Amino acid sequence: MSAVPATPRGRAAVIAGVGGYVPPNVVTNDDLAARLDTSDEWIRSRTGIAARNVVSPGTATSDLAVEAGRRALESAGVAEAGAVVLATTTPDRPCPATAPEVASRLGLGGAAAFDIASVCSGFLYALAVGAGLIATGVAERVLVVGADAFTTIIDPQDRGTAVIFADGAGAVVLRAGEPTEAGVVGTVVLGSDGARSDLIEVPGGGSRHRSSHAATGDGADLGDPYFRMRGRETYRHAVERMTSASRQAAAAAGWDVSRDVDRFAAHQANARILAAVADRLGVRPQRRLSNIEQVGNTGAASVPLLLAEATAAGALTAGHRLLLTAFGGGLAWGATALVWPDVKAG
Repeated sequence: MSAVPATPRGRAAVIAGVGGYVPPNVVTNDDLAARLDTSDEWIRSRTGIAARNVVSPGTATSDLAVEAGRRALESAGVAEAGAVVLATTTPDRPCPATAPEVASRLGLGGAAAFDIASVCSGFLYALAVGAGLIATGVAERVLVVGADAFTTIIDPQDRGTAVIFADGAGAVVLRAGEPTEAGVVGTVVLGSDGARSDLIEVPGGGSRHRSSHAATGDGADLGDPYFRMRGRETYRHAVERMTSASRQAAAAAGWDVSRDVDRFAAHQANARILAAVADRLGVRPQRRLSNIEQVGNTGAASVPLLLAEATAAGALTAGHRLLLTAFGGGLAWGATALVWPDVKAG
């Protein structure tokens, strides 16, 4: 596990705006129970989810990202950014990256723009990269977006994933500032374990599968195109990794988690994982931010969407000492700590 200093030589990345967006189409547990062997009680008891938002036919990840990015820029009171970093597992196309199109549609054509693929931990990775672009002078302002149309890669008949995952986007605007300001992105703790990459994967469609079938002449077979997850094993690793990374990030900030953290924002994987991590860290229930009941697991969008909604609801306000953490496929995980600035959600 590595720690990435976000503010070398005194140049800091400061959160200046935040925005979130979910598509309007709501799918309830009862809707899923009508076509799957499940029930509202079964889903709630295992995941804590009651409803989720899903894209309509023809809506893509870029559409979600553009709306969240627009709202974050409005929140920051700016119309320009020197770079756009998009965390997503569901790009509009395998090639090219989706971020340049997002930048163009936001009127940021010419800005550096690229995607990051770290599944549900993607926003923390993108945040570290965005802070690094500011720290090294590449950009004075960076739009960091987490967006996923996760339901487009979910097997609709797989009860283990169809009840959990949903679609949405969240974004923050980072600007160059001073290390003493509120909103400075602290040390970002990142880690991975590729030896367990098969716990969370989309097996088909990649170069390994394509090259294997090209050799046999069966180039049309793209394999299993759906997201697969081994839930029980993933649960254990998610709890262990987010707990450990959170402790490291808090220690880098000089905080005692149980005493100093005012708000805890973890990737909204499922309610059981969230409770297990928070309990291990000693974070009291009233300090835990959560929106999983109404929006489900939105992948890379999960953390920034939670920040936007908590800010809009007044649950996250200026001066709160905030601890963020996430875990996803790769395996990959991350955490960081910061003092929330005086911003209004776009």
